Amino acid sequence: MANKRWYGKLLGFFAGAALMRGNPFLGALLGLLIGHAFDSDWFRLARDDPYAKLGLTAEASDAEVDQAYRRLISQYHPDRMAGAAPELRQQAEDRAREINGAYDRIKTLRQRR
Repeated sequence: MANKRWYGKLLGFFAGAALMRGNPFLGALLGLLIGHAFDSDWFRLARDDPYAKLGLTAEASDAEVDQAYRRLISQYHPDRMAGAAPELRQQAEDRAREINGAYDRIKTLRQRR
């Protein structure tokens, strides 16, 4: 999937040229490279990866995503922890919220294709 963001490159180009007054061409080039890295999500942390939260990679099929979601949500659904200690129930709620968020994010990303 090609990334369609461009503003990091543009901002990096002008910021690099402005910051390196002695050699604005080199500054613009460095800024352009850093902007490309930003646009390509090189700086995104792995914990933000919705696929990793479901134990998958980005190459997983739609069926694999659905299967992983159903497996995990059935395991961590708060209703299954009705008789457990409040701390365990809270952990299950947090994990279920994380699983639901990751699944929703994957579905949104795949609809953009």
